[in-house]
Amino acid sequence: MAAARRLLPRWAGSLRPVSSAAAATGAYPKRVKVVEVGPRDGLQNEKNVVPTPVKINLINMLSETGLQVIEATSFVSPKWVPQMADHTEVMQGINKLPGISYPVLTPNLKGFQAAVAAGAKEVSIFGAASELFTQKNINCSIEESLERFDEVLKAAREANIPVRGYVSCVLGCPYEGKISAAKVAEVSKKMYSMGCYEISLGDTIGVGTPGSMKEMLTAVMKEVPVGALAVHCHDTYGQALANILVALQMGVSVVDASVAGLGGCPYAQGASGNVATEDLVYMLNGLGIHTGVDLQKLMDTGTFICSALNRKTNSKVSQASCRL
Repeated sequence: MAAARRLLPRWAGSLRPVSSAAAATGAYPKRVKVVEVGPRDGLQNEKNVVPTPVKINLINMLSETGLQVIEATSFVSPKWVPQMADHTEVMQGINKLPGISYPVLTPNLKGFQAAVAAGAKEVSIFGAASELFTQKNINCSIEESLERFDEVLKAAREANIPVRGYVSCVLGCPYEGKISAAKVAEVSKKMYSMGCYEISLGDTIGVGTPGSMKEMLTAVMKEVPVGALAVHCHDTYGQALANILVALQMGVSVVDASVAGLGGCPYAQGASGNVATEDLVYMLNGLGIHTGVDLQKLMDTGTFICSALNRKTNSKVSQASCRL
């Protein structure tokens, strides 16, 4: 199958592609793009509905931190994820600053069309390397999910909208247990070939270790260029930063994170939040890796959302700084 034309977001021109030689030597990238997923992945699992003005304020505060990418919301059916029912109001209510991308999650063509109507300029699609998880999450098989994505990608090309692809359960599944690296590589290759400009590899339940991360990335990098890969690590077993460090050593230069470590997954019992963006930026700063993100402003944003949710932050950096 010939690779589909791949649309890149506007900010992509500022990022240097990672050479395979640099990845092979284990050298860290000079810069890392942090993809903030707190407003969507972070809030989708909250039991109480978060007021729309709080979501809008959260995104506006994140926009002032120097982040280039902030995943704003999800155009899924409110029946499945009630927390995201106000997606149109959120997209139309936020201050969209120049140079920042505000992608939204779209499960199918209907969601894509609603997202575009609400003003979305970039979308994400989400699949999984696990058959059972795919059935629980989007009510179809992996193969059927790819067919749905094809519809979205064709419509996105016509509308000149870049599409990012998520692959969930890359290091383990709550229903199937261990997932083979070959299966992750196969699904990633298909999504990349269909036209996704970037593939975000998600340890959805946070069971991965540096060893399994290395094994999985080794397999995926044979099928997808490392410059088109991102990692998305939940911190359920406290392994997220260690796993991200391995990914950086292997040449990955895009990392998803959630302010205050918010998150979980409605379809993955026991999964705790994503790696806290504050902790990720603190580590990257210590490695001398440029992110463009203001850690103090990020911590202030974490304080805001934790106060609004009446909960403690999951960020170790914020805890150590006597915040919440």
